[in-house]
Amino acid sequence: MNVTNSQAILDGSCSIAKRESEEFNGNLLPFKAKGRGSSAKNTVTAKDSPSANKVVESHCHSINLNLTLNSDSERPSSLTESTVTVLLVDDQEMIGEAVRRMLAREKDIVFHYCSDPAKAINKALQVKPTVILQDLVMPEIDGLQLLRFFRANSLTREIPMIVLSSKEEAELKAQAFSLGANDYLVKLPDRVELIARIRYHSRAYMNLLERNLAYKTMQDYLVKLELEQKKSQELLLNILPEAIAEQLKKEQGIIADEFAAVSVMFADIVGFTQLSASIMPKQLVHLLNDIFSKFDYLAERHGLEKIKTIGDSYMVVAGLPNPRSDHADSIAEMALDMQDVIAKYRTDKDVSLSIRIGIHSGPVVAGIIGKKKFIYDLWGDTVNTASRMESHGIPDGIQLSEATYELIADKYEFEKRGLISVKGKGPMAAYLLKARQEIEF
Repeated sequence: MNVTNSQAILDGSCSIAKRESEEFNGNLLPFKAKGRGSSAKNTVTAKDSPSANKVVESHCHSINLNLTLNSDSERPSSLTESTVTVLLVDDQEMIGEAVRRMLAREKDIVFHYCSDPAKAINKALQVKPTVILQDLVMPEIDGLQLLRFFRANSLTREIPMIVLSSKEEAELKAQAFSLGANDYLVKLPDRVELIARIRYHSRAYMNLLERNLAYKTMQDYLVKLELEQKKSQELLLNILPEAIAEQLKKEQGIIADEFAAVSVMFADIVGFTQLSASIMPKQLVHLLNDIFSKFDYLAERHGLEKIKTIGDSYMVVAGLPNPRSDHADSIAEMALDMQDVIAKYRTDKDVSLSIRIGIHSGPVVAGIIGKKKFIYDLWGDTVNTASRMESHGIPDGIQLSEATYELIADKYEFEKRGLISVKGKGPMAAYLLKARQEIEF
């Protein structure tokens, strides 16, 4: 049936019903849905009866096509909290108009109609229905095939589908349900039943969307939480050794351990004080950060633990929190690499800087004290002696105590400096680390 004929039938039927409104309660215009085969499409027609009332009979139910739309103040209150959006896909415009009028008085229902099944998917993506009513017999695209398309599209897969058919066929029902239909109605259905089913499936779908949104929100929150925890962990590891950070998470109070054999290094940038008087503060901080960042990389590469920086001084230790037998070797390697960093920096940046390094080996106590602004620190005579080795050293020199020298004497080249007077310690033998020994083959 073409649009002109459908509209003519609708207009004529509505006029008949209007003239007889005083005699009949309800102004009903019935439809008769004739059987339609799979190979050819038979339209639903409104056929005048020979009786004086000219009432057109429906296949199952009578529906009113002459209802006037009430104003908002006259409409009944909605039975759902959210707006229900209905999309009807049916090539017969008469059916579209009939369903529209069935739903017209419902405040909570918004109706959309698509007569071309080829455009149904795009229409659904546009209007975002909470339920789809779909005919099973349509030209060009079979209704079951269209149902497959809806279920194959990720954006329409979960939308409830109520299929409409002119026949009550068990096999057809089974096919529709196997392809993902949620409900099956013989058209034209009873108005009250249709509205009830529309609301039922829409509410279930809206609940699903709410659950999906809540789940996605939770997943997004967990991802953000994981990222924040990772950032916190990274910040903590920038301050504390990994083993101590894990221990701090589990324990409250003071964390302290004794280590029998470690090597401690202090390094001081010579000429930094004079340089600070001639450049801007931001430039000074940038320069110091650049140098110490390179030292941090060396400490990580050699498996050492940076303890802290104090002004232009840098403190690092080998042999804790995880003890290692080659603690003196590893810290000697880092000291030589640090000299190379400063030499290259001096050449590249054309600045007058050098480095003074002091190293001593022995026992220490290491741990964390306090409850805020944690810092992993070392205590003991070994720390004090390493500091004295640095302060009593010479620019561009790596000065070692005799204790450290004895641990690595056969692997490096040294210059014996002899006895030096160390504040608080008296005369002490000191050595200058010059280079790595060349291996002869």
